[in-house]
Formats: sequence, C-alpha cells, structure tokens
Amino acid sequence: MGLGVRGARTAFLCLWRLFLLLCGIWTACTQTSEDGKSLYFWETGPWGRCMGSECGPGGSQSRAVWCAHVEGWTTLHTNCLQSTRPANQQSCFRVCDWHRDLYDWRLGTWNQCVPISLRTGRTGICLQGEEGIQTREVNCVLKADSSAADHAICEYFEPKPRQEQACLIPCPQDCVVTEFTPWTTCSKTCGLGLQNRVRSVVAPPLFGGLPCPNLTEFQTCAPRACEGREMVFSLKVGGWSECKLPSLTSPQTSSAAPSRTARQARRRKGKERKGNRDPEMRELIKSKRNRNRLNRLEDDFWNMEIGYQSRQVVCVHRNGSTVSLSQCPHWSLPETYLSCLMPKDCVVSEWSSWGSCSKTCLDPSVPQGSRSRSRQLIRLPTGGGSECPQLEESQACEPEGDGVPPCAAYAWRSTEWSECRVDALLSQQDRRRGNQTGLCGGGVQSREVYCVQANAELLSYINNSKDKQEGQSSNGQMPSVPPLLSISYEISASQPIDVRLCKGTTPSTMQLCHIPCPVECEVSPWGAWGPCTFENCDERVVKKGFKFRRRTITNYPTGGEGNCPHLVEAIPCDDPSCFSWQLVKLEECIPEEDMDCGEGTQTPQVRCVNSEGTEVEKEMCVDEVYPSSVRCVVPCPKDCALSLWTEWSTCSQTCSSKTAEGKQMRTRAILAYNAGEVTSMVVAWITVMEGLTRVPKFPELYGGSSCPNTSALQEVRNCNEHPCIVYHWQTGPWGQCVEDTTTSTLNTSSSTDKSTCTMGVQTRKVICVKVNVGQVPPKKCPEAPRPESVRPCLLPCKRDCIVTPFSEWTECPISCGAGVNGQKNKQFRYRVIIQMPANGGQECPDVLYEEKDCATPSVCPGYRWKTHKWRKCQLVPWSIRRDSKGAQENCGAGVQTRAISCRQLDGTVADVVQCLKFASSMPVMSQPCQLPCRDDCQLTNWSKFSPCTSDCVGVRTRRRALVGKSKKKDKCKNSQMYPLSETQYCPCDKYNAQPVGNWSDCILPEGRVENAAGMKVQGDVKECGQGYRYQAMVCYDQDNRLVETSRCNSHGYIEEACIVPCPSDCKLSEWSNWSRCSKSCGSGVKVRSKWLREKPYNGGRPCPKLDHLNQAQVYEVVPCVSDCSQYIWIAEPWSVWKVSNVDLKENCGEGVQTRRVRCMLNTVDGPSDAVEDYLCDPEEMPQGTRESRLPCPEDCVLSDWSPWTPCDLPCSGRGDRERTAFALRLPKEGEDCPVSMQTEPCFLNRNCFHYSYNITDWSTCQLSASAVCGIGLKTRMLDCVRSDGKSVDLKYCEELRLEKKWQMNASCTVECPVNCQLSDWSAWSDCSQTCGLEGKMWRRRTVVEASQGDGRPCPSQMEQWKPCPVRPCYRWQYGPWSECRVEEVVCGVGLRFRNLSCFVSDGSGDGKSSIVEEELCAGLEQAVDGDKNIVLEETCTLPCPGDCYLMEWSDWSPCQSVCVKGQRLDFTPVQVRSRAVIAQEPENIAQCPDQEWQTRPCSNGECYEYQWMGNPQLIWCQRSDGINVTGGCPPALLPGTDQSCDPPCDKPQSFCSEEGVCICEDGYTEVLTAEGMLEQCTPIPVLEIPTAGDKKADVKTSRAINPTLPTTVQPGRAGRTWYLQPFGPDGKLKTWVYGVAAGVFVLLVFIVSMIYLACSYCAIRRSLGTPDSANGTVVWMGQDAHELTYTCPECQQPSQESRAS
Repeated sequence: MGLGVRGARTAFLCLWRLFLLLCGIWTACTQTSEDGKSLYFWETGPWGRCMGSECGPGGSQSRAVWCAHVEGWTTLHTNCLQSTRPANQQSCFRVCDWHRDLYDWRLGTWNQCVPISLRTGRTGICLQGEEGIQTREVNCVLKADSSAADHAICEYFEPKPRQEQACLIPCPQDCVVTEFTPWTTCSKTCGLGLQNRVRSVVAPPLFGGLPCPNLTEFQTCAPRACEGREMVFSLKVGGWSECKLPSLTSPQTSSAAPSRTARQARRRKGKERKGNRDPEMRELIKSKRNRNRLNRLEDDFWNMEIGYQSRQVVCVHRNGSTVSLSQCPHWSLPETYLSCLMPKDCVVSEWSSWGSCSKTCLDPSVPQGSRSRSRQLIRLPTGGGSECPQLEESQACEPEGDGVPPCAAYAWRSTEWSECRVDALLSQQDRRRGNQTGLCGGGVQSREVYCVQANAELLSYINNSKDKQEGQSSNGQMPSVPPLLSISYEISASQPIDVRLCKGTTPSTMQLCHIPCPVECEVSPWGAWGPCTFENCDERVVKKGFKFRRRTITNYPTGGEGNCPHLVEAIPCDDPSCFSWQLVKLEECIPEEDMDCGEGTQTPQVRCVNSEGTEVEKEMCVDEVYPSSVRCVVPCPKDCALSLWTEWSTCSQTCSSKTAEGKQMRTRAILAYNAGEVTSMVVAWITVMEGLTRVPKFPELYGGSSCPNTSALQEVRNCNEHPCIVYHWQTGPWGQCVEDTTTSTLNTSSSTDKSTCTMGVQTRKVICVKVNVGQVPPKKCPEAPRPESVRPCLLPCKRDCIVTPFSEWTECPISCGAGVNGQKNKQFRYRVIIQMPANGGQECPDVLYEEKDCATPSVCPGYRWKTHKWRKCQLVPWSIRRDSKGAQENCGAGVQTRAISCRQLDGTVADVVQCLKFASSMPVMSQPCQLPCRDDCQLTNWSKFSPCTSDCVGVRTRRRALVGKSKKKDKCKNSQMYPLSETQYCPCDKYNAQPVGNWSDCILPEGRVENAAGMKVQGDVKECGQGYRYQAMVCYDQDNRLVETSRCNSHGYIEEACIVPCPSDCKLSEWSNWSRCSKSCGSGVKVRSKWLREKPYNGGRPCPKLDHLNQAQVYEVVPCVSDCSQYIWIAEPWSVWKVSNVDLKENCGEGVQTRRVRCMLNTVDGPSDAVEDYLCDPEEMPQGTRESRLPCPEDCVLSDWSPWTPCDLPCSGRGDRERTAFALRLPKEGEDCPVSMQTEPCFLNRNCFHYSYNITDWSTCQLSASAVCGIGLKTRMLDCVRSDGKSVDLKYCEELRLEKKWQMNASCTVECPVNCQLSDWSAWSDCSQTCGLEGKMWRRRTVVEASQGDGRPCPSQMEQWKPCPVRPCYRWQYGPWSECRVEEVVCGVGLRFRNLSCFVSDGSGDGKSSIVEEELCAGLEQAVDGDKNIVLEETCTLPCPGDCYLMEWSDWSPCQSVCVKGQRLDFTPVQVRSRAVIAQEPENIAQCPDQEWQTRPCSNGECYEYQWMGNPQLIWCQRSDGINVTGGCPPALLPGTDQSCDPPCDKPQSFCSEEGVCICEDGYTEVLTAEGMLEQCTPIPVLEIPTAGDKKADVKTSRAINPTLPTTVQPGRAGRTWYLQPFGPDGKLKTWVYGVAAGVFVLLVFIVSMIYLACSYCAIRRSLGTPDSANGTVVWMGQDAHELTYTCPECQQPSQESRAS
C-alpha cells in the first residue's frame, strides 16, 4: 500500500516535471531486447562549415554525434557501442573568394521528359497534354581539367542549380486524313470493274498516336455486259537501260573503220605526194584544221563518247502475267535501242599549296586575313555525270615568320578651329534686326575632321631600313646606327586617306567658344575746380596758371585707358600759386577793450595746403598772404541777437561769362530783439552835466543796438569768376602696330632668327580742344596732363598656311565602260587646310581639289561561251540494232554533239574555268537528232514571222517548205499533218499607266546652302521650302501584264510639288527699360521685361520660361542699390518770429518760426535740383515749423542745439547721449542763462542702433548688350541695415569698420542656344526590292550636334523614302507536267515533259503571274526557286489495264506545329504528303503496293485544333481552318457517349468531367484510393452562421471560395469547399458539436493516463533494483543536435532506498 502511494506520488511529480520540461516528451528507460542485443545506435548531424587558417584542402569541419534509441529518441552516449562511434571531425576543403575563378557548376543536358503518371501510377485519358519531369546532372568541376570537385565548393559561391524541372508531354496524336474524294468512274466500260475514292494525309501520327488508315476505298461496278471479246493482252514497254559503249570484241566491230588518227596520217601522205602548196594555201589549211579541231573536241578535257541504251518490250495479260509477244500481234513494236551520251564525271586535280596570306602585318586588333588555294579542271562532266566540286577555297590566316611589320594604324586628325562666330546662334528675330556687327559672348566654331595613317613614318622607316639591310648584307656591311636611334621625323601634315579606315567615334566638328565682350569705360563725375596753380610747381617760369578738375575711371575698358574720355579739364587763370592758406575755422569772438560785449575780432585758424588740397609744412606758404582777423560783434544784453551765418551755398555757375556770373549766398536770423532806446536829449544832458568831451556810451541808458533790416540778414558774393574757357586733351584711337624704323638696324642684325615676332610702335593723334569750340593750338592746354602719342607694341607673328599633302587618287569603278548616262567615270584627290594664314603669312594654294577622268579600257574584261556547229547525227551501231525495225537503212533517232569554247569579249580564246566563273550557264553540248528514213517527210525550219504594218492591224505569217523527194510524196502534201504556213494576228501593243503605292515624303532639291559660319543648321535654306513628293507609276500591257514603264513613256514617277514648313522661332519684344530701383536707400531690385509676340511652330526655337500668370511675359530682375545720400533734405533759414502773445513794450513772447524744407538731388557740387519728396527719407525730414518763446531784452539768448552725441555701442540701455548750446547774448546782471546741455538715455532702436551688413541674392547672369550667351557676370549688393531693419547709408557700417567677407561679383555662364546640327542626307540606298511594286529607297541623316539651351530642337524626321521605279519581276518557272507518254504502246515506262517559261509578276506575293516571251528572262540565270538543276523531262509509268498502282504525290499539307492549348511547343513543325493506291481489277487488289506518306520540316507552323461538329444524327470532326477530317478529335469527347472515364464513374454523386476524370458533385468531396482512383464521395459539413442584425433570423451560408476568382465567374463546379455550421436554425448547438467535444475530452484523459502509467512503470522498475536504470533521466534531442537532459530527483529517491534495503 505504501509502495502504491509512494509510486503515485512519484508518478505525479514526474508528470508535473515533464509537463514543465516539454509537453509530449517520452521518458527514457534503459532497455535491452530479450536476446541481449542493444537497441541503441549512433546518429550523426550534418557537417559544419569548413574552418582553417589557409585556403584549400587543409581545413577541418565537425558534426554532432549522438546515441539514439530504435524508437527515435536520444539517450546517453554510454548506451551505444563506443567502438562503432562515427568520427565527429574530418579534413575538408576551405573555400576562399579566389576559388570562384577555378570552380564552377557544370550543367548536363535535360533528359527525356518522363510522365508523372509513371511515378504516381495514376493514369487517365490525355486530352491536352501530360505533365512530366525532366532531370539533368549537375556537378561541381574544376574549370582547368573538368575534374569533379566537392559540391560544397561551388555552393559556397552559388546555390546548386536545379536538377529537375517540369515539362509537358503532348498527348498522342493520331494520323489525320481528309475526307474521301468522290468515287471515280468505273475502271471498265463493260464487264466487272472497280471504282476508287481516295483521301490524303494532312497530319502524321505523333507521340505514339494511331497510324494512318487506308487512304483508298474500292467498290465493284458493272456498267454493262461486254458484247464481244475483251482485250486481255497489252504491250508493255520497260525503262531504258544505262548508257553503255558497244563491245569492242564483237565480230561486227572488228572490221570497223580505222581510227581518225590513222585516216589523217594516210591523208597527209597522199597530200605530200601532190607537192608543196603556196604559203597562203598552207595558212588556210592550218586555220581550217584548227577550226575542225575545236569542232571535234577530241581532247581529254571534253572526251564525249556516244553509246547506246536498250529496253524491253513484253506482252502482258490483264492479270499482270507476262506472255509471249505473239499474243500481241496487233501492236507495232517500238524502238528498243537509242543513242546516248556516255556519262562521265568531272575530274579535277589535287589542291595546290596555300597562297600567301592577304594580311601582311601584325596586329591582333585587325581582322584576320585570308589565303586561298585552287585545283585545276581536268575534265568537264558530260552525259549527266557528277558535277564539278568547288575549284577554290579559302581560310582565315595570320602572317607568320619573323620581321612581320606592324599594321597601319589610322587616327582622326582635325584642322584648326575656325573663327568664333556668334551670328550662327542668332534666332530669326535677331537676324532680322540687321545690325549684327560687334557681336560677342558665346559662339560656335567649326573644324574639319579627316583620317590619316598614324604610323606612316614608322612603316616607311621600317621598309627603308629593310632595303638598306638587304643592300648592305649583299655588300657584307652592317648598319652602323641602331635602327630605332636613327629615326627622324619631319614635322609636316599627314596625307588624308579614306575616312572609312578610321574607326571609333568621330571627333566633334563643332564646339562652343567665347568672344570677349568689350568693356565700356565708365568714369566718375567731375570733381570740383581746384585752385589756380602753376602747371608745374617745380618750374614756375611762366606766370600762367590753370584751374584743374578731374574725374577717375570707375570701370577700366577693354584696350586700356585710351578708350576712355579725357579725365582732366583746365581753365587758365592769373596769379597762380602752388601753395595757399586754407581756413580751418574762426576762433571765438573776443570784444575789444576788455569789454564783455560789443565789437571784437575772430582769429582765423588756418593750415598750409598744396594745389591738391593736401596739408604741407607752413613754411611752404611764407610767400602767401596770411589771412587776417575777422571783425565780429558780441551782443550786449539789450542788443539785438542774431544767429551765426550759415555756410555759403553752392555756386550758381561753374564759370562766369558776360551773361552769367557765379553767386553764393549765406544767411542769418534774428533770435532776439533789442531793448527800447533813450532820447537824444537825455544823452546830451548827461554829456553836459558830466563835462564830457564826447557823447558817452551808456548802454544801460540806451536801448541797445537795433536789429538790422532784412537785406542785412543775407550776404551774396561772387564765385567761379573764371571765364567759361575750358581746355582738355583729346586722343584718337591707336593705330596699327608697325615696325619701328628707329630700331630697324637692330632687327637686321638678327635676321638669322626664324622668329617673325618683333617689337613695333603704335601712334595716335593727340590734340588740344576748347570746349564748345574745337581744336586749338597745343599751347592752350597744360603740358603736364598731355597723354602719350607713341607707345611700343608687339607685332603679330606671321602665320603661314598649312595644308596636307594631296590624298591618293580615288579608285576608279571596277566596272568598265562609260559611267552614268554615257559620261566618263571620274577620280579625284583633295587636300585639307589645317591652318589658315594670318598677319602676312604665306597664302593657301588655290587648288584644293583635283579631278581627272578614269582610264576606260578599250574592251571590258568579260567572258562568254562560244558554240560551234553541230556534228552529224550518230545512230546506234548497226551491229547492235541490226535486228530492230529500220535497221536496213541508216535512219532513226540518234545523238549529235558540238564543241563549245570560252572566249573573251574581244574574241580571244580563254580558259574554260573563267567562263564557268563569270559567264552565263554553259550551253548544251549534245542533243537528240533524227536521221530521216526514206518514207519520212523532210521540211525546212520555220522562217521568221513577216513584219506587221502596224500594231493591232492585220496578220503575220511564217513558212516552211518540203525538201527533196518529200515534195513528190502524197502523204507529205497533207497540209493537215505537215502545214507549210502559220498565220497569227499582229500583236496589239497597248499600254496603260496608272499610279501605285503611297506618296513619298516631301523631298527637297539636292544641295544645301551653308550659312555664314560655314555650318549647316537645321532650318537654314534647303531645309525647308518647296520640294517634291513622288508616287510610283506602273505600266501594264493589253493583257494586264506588267511591263517596263518606258513603254508608257514614263520615267516611273508622278511628281507633285509640296511644302516643307520652315521653322519659326519664338518671337519676343525688345527689353523694356529698367525700372527705377525699388528702394531709394540701400539695396532693392529693378525689373525689365519682354512680351511674347509670336509662339514657335514647326520646330522653331522654344520660348524661354514665361511667367506663370499669363504665360506671355519674360521678366529679368537684378538687384540694385541706391545711395542713401543721393537725395537729401535741404532746409532754408527760419523765418522771422511771428509772436502770437505780443508784448509791445518788450517785443518778445511766445511765437512761431517757419522754414521751407525741400528734397533735393545731392551732387558733388552740392544740392542741385529739387525732386519729389518721396525720394527722401521721411524720418529724417527737418521740422518746417517750430514754436518757442522769443527772448526779451536782457534775456539770455542761446544758439541752436548741436547734434546729439553718438551713443556708446553696444546699446545696453545704460548709456546717455547729450547735446549742447552756447550763449549768443548774455543776460543782464543777476540772471543766468538756461541749461545749455541736454542728456537722454540711449535705448535700442529708439535713439541707439546697431548696424550690420546685409548681402542680397545673386542677380541673373548679365551679358553684354552685344552677346547672346556665354560668360557673363552675376552681381549682388551690400547693404547696411540698422537694427530696426531700416537700410541706411553704407558710411554707418564703414565707420564701424565691419568686416566685408563677401564677393560682390562672380562669373557665370548663360547656356548658348545651339541649334540642332544634322549631317547631310546619305546617298539613296539600294532599292529594298529588285523588282515589283513595293520597292523603296531610303536615305538617312544623323544628329551631329544635339540642340542646347533654347536652340532649335532636332526634327523628328531623320529618314526619308521614295518609291523605286517599278520594274517587272521576271523569273523562270516550270509549266505543268504533261501526261505520261509511251510511244505506240498502251502502258509501261514512258516520259513526261514540262516547259521552262518566263513569267512576269508584280512581286506582291499574291501568286499572280503571266507568261511572257523568253527573251525577257535572257539576262537571268536559268534556275527555278534557286535550283539550278533544270529538269524538263522525267520517266514515268503508264499503268497497264488491270494494274494496281500508286497515285501521284498529293500536295504538301500546310505547315503544322505541335501545340498544347494554342501554345507552340519546342518541336519542329512538319508538312506531310501521301500517295494512295488505285486498283482497276478486283482480282488484282491483293497485288496492290502499300500506300506511302512523307514528312518534311518547315517553318512558321500553325496551331490547329480539332472539334466534334454536328448533331446527334450526324457528327464529324472539323479542323480549326474549316476542313473536315478523320482523326484528330478525341474519341472520349465524342458527343452522346459517356465512356470518357475509364473505369466508368459508378460511385454515387460522381460524374465524368471534361478532362476524363471522375469527380464528385457539388457539396461532396472525393476520397481516393492508393492508386488515385475515386473510392467514394463524402458530404461536406456546412457551418451556418446567423447574420448580425437580421430581423427575420435568416441563416446565411459561409462558403470557402477561392479568393483569386471573382464570385461572379466561378467554374462549373465551385469545387470541394467546406461548410461548417455548428448552430441549427433555432440557434442551438447541433448534436455533432457535443460529440466532437466529448471525443476531445476522452482523448485528453487517455493521454494523461498513458503518461501516468509510464511513470509508474519506471518507479516499479527502480523499486525492483534494476541494475541498468536510467536514474530518472530524460534526454531530448533538439533540432540543432544538442542534448537537453532532465533528472527527476524524486524518481531517484526510491532507487536509493531500495539499494539501502
């Protein structure tokens, strides 16, 4: 009991621990089988990656090794036998990256496609195709020797390619035949005969399909009973035997005539006896012998022999048996012997040795050369012998041996660039402006490119050195200088050669260039006139002085200062001085006699300055009058108080004349009025009473000095009193640089110097000019600022013209005779100007192109065949034919031969090989002939037809006549059998011309005009305008046959004028004026614009980017800066006080002052003109009115406040600024002046400001006014900005010495509007067709330079076509075969014939052609569809009555491909034809031959499909092209049958699909057997889910539908989809759901029970003390081959207790 409880506790703990470890792990208890054998074995994991320090076979790899139980779980290593433990390490090949180049996968070819059915065992009916698998071998190999290597090496770099792929095996295709033809007529007119009907094969059986059925069907027929005896015997002729010579040993030939040689020798002996003949006779005889020798052709080259042929003539029975000729007595026997030409094969000599290689230089980049060899023709084939093999052959080669020179290298060279031209970039609008001078900026320049031999000098040296070495070696001397050290090159231009020899990219012939735009001189405004000074203070000889004013150059021009206007002007003056005292300021006014007020003096503070205003030592002014003190007044308390004088105004005139003088003005104002005055009586009384000698001054008694009147408040003085006589030096332009004659002696001393560049001089005119008058004597102008009139210069170097040598003369055409239209062919040579002359250099030669006529040979080299006269007709020897008919007389059919020879066109004899190569086909050398017998009629040949008087009128005839005794024979006089004349209507030659095809492109006349720059630009002349388009004309004769167009008096075209529209560029208006700068102070922008006048069309230059609003305006915006001191406020003096609260007694009180404030243009001489107030800064506008108190007498009067002192920077808010005033009139005693200093705190952006520089954006690229594009200048402006954002004058930033680190100007480029440049049109190509209606000629051009910028784009038309003149297509074509002809007998071997005729067609490929005269095909080689073997007759067999024979071959069927579902497979398409059997006698059917069919490969096969057609009563098979056939349609798909599935579908709810497979109905799924056959159809459960929100509680069915198919286009059966509906219609769970839940619960209980029993078993084993217990250890082997061990402590406890017990 305790054991059970303890075991239960132990089992529970084990179960708990096992669940924590891993669900489903088996416990491991050490087991052994009953027979003592171990149940454990070693297992190994995959080898790891090869590791090692070096690449190659020195690596090592490891793997996991563990011990496993036979049931699959892993245990301790000790359980397995250690002696059999596998190794866990091995050596390996360590792969490195460089092994990639040594190893690679080698792929074998794919094996035959094996059907999957052979693997699965499931077969069915094949309808479309069967899936299969292809395999191949894939091995890793060493590239060097293809030896096998470990796959891991290749897998390191690339995955192993697949070894299997799917393939498709077409279904077996049965033989397909057409329908039967109608029954033939009965083979007999009486008695029992046969009727036949036949069909032909249209598709052969493929891939194991059924063979072809019988192509013939027979049926007996009996038209009527025969009245007499039937014809049962027929004369049958056999075929001719091979041609053979008569036997020389026969007795008949032993007495033959002596040979020709013997006869000629005997004849010569007889002639010698007759005596010698005169030389003329001997020459005549000699020429006759030569002619006879050519006619005989007895040499071995021709060696034609006449033999004979024989044939058998037998009598045959209708059943096919042969009987005696006596059974055919009613037939006349035909000829059994025939003369023939013995066949002899062509004989050639052995090959000659190889010739020299055409490539004679060494260069691997140059294509290989070729060498050839030939063999001689020994004998021509005759009598149908084998044709001659190839007489010449060639092969590629490279030069061999030492001393092979390098190949000529070719390179492109170019001339110097032409002058840079800007006008080529102008648009149409720019060119119409007319003035195109002075253009600058971006342009284009061109050059010429030519090809030269780059290493010509080296090759010339090598050839010369070879010649020298050969000459020296013959003299026994060796060269003293090494070859490579003795090369000297002469600097010269290379000779141009054919441009086709230069490969690679052609260098550009055009490039962009730049002409620097001239910089205009800009000067500053005139400075002020200086003092009257001596012209030269160092030399004061003349007491004449000048006043000068100057200006400076602000923008230096191109060409130096000489292009600027004068910079100095002078005015003569008197009393000149070089130094003068300059007043700095006046000291404070000091009253006289130590008084506090009253009149006084002001001491001037001066400095000594020179004429330029620079301070110098005061000793320099000792001779000048020192300025004296200035009288002044310090007002007393009761005096009138006046303000200080203002500064002198600007002088009203720059000079003085009789009508105008310069004036300056200054003003002052009344600040306080004086007190009232005492009377004169009181003054006199005081004087008497005091005994004074003069009237005293008693200010306290007087009212003070009174205020002056208004006129005294301003002063006017003269200024610029010098007369308006201004002189200046004026310069002319610099002249050309000429040789300096003063240094000519120096130049002559160095005459040996080759340099032509020397120093020269330039001069210019310098005159003295009086302003507004003109030139005056030079003494009127000061000499010091006189410009120079002579300067040195560098003479331009002379540059001679450099031209290349003349090229070689172009080759003359190989064809001989006159050129086109009878003109002679020309050849030319040319040379190229590399450098144009300049600066007086040697001029270029006038002749750059030379032309001359080609030397035309008197007779064009050519070859032709010459035929000689036919020899006499040779019959079969009498000894052979003596027993035949007509053997008694020498007549019948024979063969005659003739000689042919090869001649040049001038008639001289040539080698026959030349005619075989270059002449037309060789004429026949033999022909059949007929020697007439006595009874034959002999006639002359037909004469030519008589001429016709006119076309389509009358008839023409030809005649022949009887010859000899035939004139007297009656049968020969039968005009029906032997007509002596033939008559035919005169031909009616009527021709009809009509157009054909489309109109060509509009083609401009040939030639092209170059523009001024020498460059061809799209849109120039000859690129647009009037052209012509062409349409081909075709000419037909009255029989609607195509003839030459000349018959219709047409040159082959219809011409029609057409227009190529000229491009029109975008047209804009001129630039508007620049707007005013948007800011009057600081940086702003200014704008100008252009308006669109005309849009581009026909490929004209596009418009620049237009604005986005109206697309009709182009803007250009540039930054600008306005000088903040350009416009300033000028305030006039304050007006007199207008006192509002008047104290008449004191004349003081509250009052108002006004003044006029104006905005004026500020100049160097001061404010000049008044402008609008908005141009000045409104914040800085001075006050125009002020309210204040007018001081009373004896009050303190202060001056105006000084400006505020500047605030200390930075503005921190803690500093102050101040301003001060000083007392102009002191108050009376006892009173003080008001505060004369004011302070206020400095606040940022109120009265204290920070300043910083601001940089604007870059402007657009600005070009010169004369430039179109190219290098320009972009600018930006520097602005001084106050901390409150206001732009102020730059002086504020400059005073602070802020850093300027920006570049204000930068170079920029405006892309040039380069128009598209095209090459010339190429020559017209050859016609695309040699004849016919659809021939076209093309010409093309290429883009030499693509358009850039706003240039004119390239046109879309880069090629043009025009129709070719229509030429009839002539060809040789066979006529139909004639019927088989067997002379004078019924059946046997005969001949059939066909004609070779000349046909004409239009080449359209529709097959329509007409026969024409053979003369029209005379220029064509006799060949039919490329076959030169012309066969005009062949043997045939005419069946005898009763024979069973094969018909002629049917036509080849259409080309058919092997297709599956309309897709072509990788099988060769085929065509098929067949021969059916025809039987004539019922009893001879067994003797019929087998039917035949043949296939041949073809191309472009069609895919045909076969389908059953009809209705249940009538069903047939139809191919997709509409013909009815037998075979091709699958029998399984035959309508009305249900036998397509094998075995039949007899399971419930199953049916046979269109694919021939048994499947289940909708709602059922298939259960298949192991063989893949249908076992049963099982219902599919359905899950019904109530829809949410469905008020009627309807149930929807959720079906598993293929998501890739649209729900509206499901296949015929939706497939085997599952329907899971756990809820019933009432919403409750269905019963099967409870069943499933119960089954799951039972399964869980079973699993728990099994685990409990396993743990209990282990506990019992341990309690029994099993010696091999596992101590409660569980081992789990993971996927990564690592052991995971778990030991159960509770499981070990019972074991220990048992051991203790």
